[in-house]
Amino acid sequence: MCRRSTAQPRDSTWRPTTARPATTACLTRAHLLVVYGQEINEQAWRLARMNLAVHGVEGDLGARWGDTLADDRHPGLEADFVLSVPPFNMSHRALNETDPRWRYGVPPRDGANYAWLQHALAKLGPYGTAAVVLANGSLYAKSGGGIRRAMLEDDVVACVVALPRRLFHTTQIPVCLWILTKDKGPQGTRESVDRRGQILFVDAREAGTLVGRTERVLTEADLAIIAGTYHAWRGTLSAGGKRAAYRDEPGFCASIGLEAVRHHGHDLTPSRYVFHAPVGSAPQDDRRGELQALTRNLDVLFD
Repeated sequence: MCRRSTAQPRDSTWRPTTARPATTACLTRAHLLVVYGQEINEQAWRLARMNLAVHGVEGDLGARWGDTLADDRHPGLEADFVLSVPPFNMSHRALNETDPRWRYGVPPRDGANYAWLQHALAKLGPYGTAAVVLANGSLYAKSGGGIRRAMLEDDVVACVVALPRRLFHTTQIPVCLWILTKDKGPQGTRESVDRRGQILFVDAREAGTLVGRTERVLTEADLAIIAGTYHAWRGTLSAGGKRAAYRDEPGFCASIGLEAVRHHGHDLTPSRYVFHAPVGSAPQDDRRGELQALTRNLDVLFD
């Protein structure tokens, strides 16, 4: 996530859940000077504050710990970058249906995925970028599907990355990375490539190296390839200060128009588009659809 950020000094970063010290340290290396966040667990909140102090990072994690989705401690914040790895597939019964953050619809109470996505968008500035890691069910679930559809039609989804299993100690379920932004245009002096009406899909399920039998780690080379692909697609400078040309790579990445996503019922599973065939290729399209349906059913069982 940090590799995808092109942060500059004095940029602001928002973290809806602050319990992961590794991410805070990564923000330090990116020269971020102002970090905002919120955490529901008192011990994790105190640990995050200590971590910021140890690394000399200016931050505001709120006067107390608190529930991010039920009690927003930073109303009105417009961050340059939002980084979030919220609890996977959690239910949430305390949502306020009149909360202004739910611009695209009130999130279902049996799953907070679309609450986290809308919260991230609500905290973005006009040219900000959000990176949110969620369970794969967020890509195709019928519950909350209207919210996903509304977000896509509003063109705030820039990129979806399918990540490998076993990246986390606490679960082996497959996860994905959502990249959100309010402006996919050139963004003035930033000279980004105009990607309005397009979404980048990256299938990185085979990336990473197994460490032992239960954990997979993304190597520096893996991170460079994934982040470099996004920077090339967006036309922004990579971590190495270079601006590369983007091209689709069969089996790994594809830039897809919104019309194709509509054709597939606003399903954002990357493998559906990385091997995208023309709509006229009905037999091949049908077989692939059957395979995708079987894959989703298996994912639901593991979620």
